Amino acid sequence: MQLHLYRIESLVKGEIEIVFLKDIIKEHKGFGKQIMMLAKTELVKTYKGAAIGPGWAIVKPAFTIFVYWFAFSVGIRHLGTVHVDIHGHDLQLDRFLFMFVGFIPWFFISDSIVKGAKDIRSHRQYVTKVNFPVSTIMTFSTISRFYVHLALTGLMYIYVAIFWGVSWYNLQILFYMPAMFLFFLFLSWSTAPMCAFSPDLENAITSVMSGVFWLTGVVYNSYDLPTPLRQIMLFNPMNFFINGYRNALLYDRWFFEYKTEFVIFLVEFIAVFLLGVYNYNRLRKKIPDVL
Repeated sequence: MQLHLYRIESLVKGEIEIVFLKDIIKEHKGFGKQIMMLAKTELVKTYKGAAIGPGWAIVKPAFTIFVYWFAFSVGIRHLGTVHVDIHGHDLQLDRFLFMFVGFIPWFFISDSIVKGAKDIRSHRQYVTKVNFPVSTIMTFSTISRFYVHLALTGLMYIYVAIFWGVSWYNLQILFYMPAMFLFFLFLSWSTAPMCAFSPDLENAITSVMSGVFWLTGVVYNSYDLPTPLRQIMLFNPMNFFINGYRNALLYDRWFFEYKTEFVIFLVEFIAVFLLGVYNYNRLRKKIPDVL
């Protein structure tokens, strides 16, 4: 009897999630052009008044990358290489190149988490003064950040092609990029509405991100960690994308070669999606009153 009731409850919950998802899709329907226009406007507005405008979106991460290049290629030379196993061959990989490929997804990840949590509060005029679907705010904001990521990825790929080479494995980037976009868009469906209610949560997210950086394998190879730590790192979705970019561009490994890591990510992807749909629909009607 209890098992039967559990199954009925699960089916009801599943139907509710589908209805909620239909609401989000309905909010996006007919707003495609406006979303793309606002994504471009968002990028321009962020750097309004600056001499090079949106170019600062490239200059700022480029300076960060330069600092790490100087530190590891000039200052700390004994840490200048990383050993990687590529199809049974132990190869030395330049540490700057190793970190460069890790930093590019990290910039998007960091911005998507920190700024994604602020999306609704930062665009409250669309909620309180304009009849505009709230869920599309997170969409055009994420697209705006993705434009920058595309530009940085293009520059990174040129560098990798010159100093490391190209291969068919590089095509996997076409899997990792959309997956990363969707994952952090779904995450913002949860964090942005909750931060609209609680500025403390927004401040907490901003505060912990500097620590999260060191818990993600941007400057080190998480596959080289001792077994317990390496297994724990498999549950870090940010690490999945950073490793994914390196697998595609440096290690010549297919994403399905690490089955455990991939399955864990799929579970987390679905969980973040369902949680995002639930939290957004639970809070969206109350957001205008709070703002």
